[in-house]
Amino acid sequence: MAAADARVEVRLPPKPARLATGPRSVSLIELVLDFALHRTLGALGAVVIVLMILTALLAGLIAPHDPYETSFLDQLKPPSADNLLGTDAFGRDVLSRLMYGARTALKIGFGAAVVGASIGALLGVISAYFGGKIDLLLERLMDVLISFPLLILALAVVTALGNNDTNVIIAITIPIIPRVARVIRASAMTIRRMPFVEAARCIGANDWRIVLRHMLPNVVAPYLILLTAFLGQAMLSEAALSFLGLGVAEPTPAWGLMLRGASVQFVERAPWLAIAPGVALSLAVFAFNLLGDSLRDALDPRLRL
Repeated sequence: MAAADARVEVRLPPKPARLATGPRSVSLIELVLDFALHRTLGALGAVVIVLMILTALLAGLIAPHDPYETSFLDQLKPPSADNLLGTDAFGRDVLSRLMYGARTALKIGFGAAVVGASIGALLGVISAYFGGKIDLLLERLMDVLISFPLLILALAVVTALGNNDTNVIIAITIPIIPRVARVIRASAMTIRRMPFVEAARCIGANDWRIVLRHMLPNVVAPYLILLTAFLGQAMLSEAALSFLGLGVAEPTPAWGLMLRGASVQFVERAPWLAIAPGVALSLAVFAFNLLGDSLRDALDPRLRL
């Protein structure tokens, strides 16, 4: 009877845990915060770049004076409450010209770097994918262009075309193209052997669809790194051309022209003419280099430790 009255306790198995439907999406804010925490110098460079862009966009509102207004009664005035960075040899406010000069630097720098890096990336992918005579022809052309220093080739181009904004952008763009093309080609050579490229061929995708749809998006990481690196170099080249009288012409506010105006005869009498644009140019180039190095560390899987 005791055995008959014994109760058998049956335990049901625990409910299985709900399977995750997929990886958790990461928001843009989380990516930015993670980048700022782990790449402090890169985040600092990005802050400087954002401030520079805002200054260029809002120059018409925050500039204390008209950058084109001359006053021969205010020539070479030292920094004061009315002119925080002094005036130049024509009585123009240095701070106002510095703010408007950021527009020139960014317009030419972004224009030359974006166009040059984009054309170079496309040529690099085409060279890697098609190979053969196309690769040989493009690579020899890149070798010819890359054999000239960037500034020397830019000087030759702007001397032949003339000195205006469009020609300066073209002059800086041409030397950037081969340098980007060589790096992108090396990355695209590896991508060309990937299974998804072979699969695209098997389903009948034409060559240009493979190049534009499947290969170009996979070289975005080196493209962004090169773009940020050449942004600073393009701005430096623009300033060098303007300093030599082959860039933008007076009275356009430009940092290179401001350095040119601070010639030897004013070094001891008005040192602020060279200090202000020199510091602004150095800070901008340094910020782009910091951001480029941090992007390389973040996007290159071989450097993720």
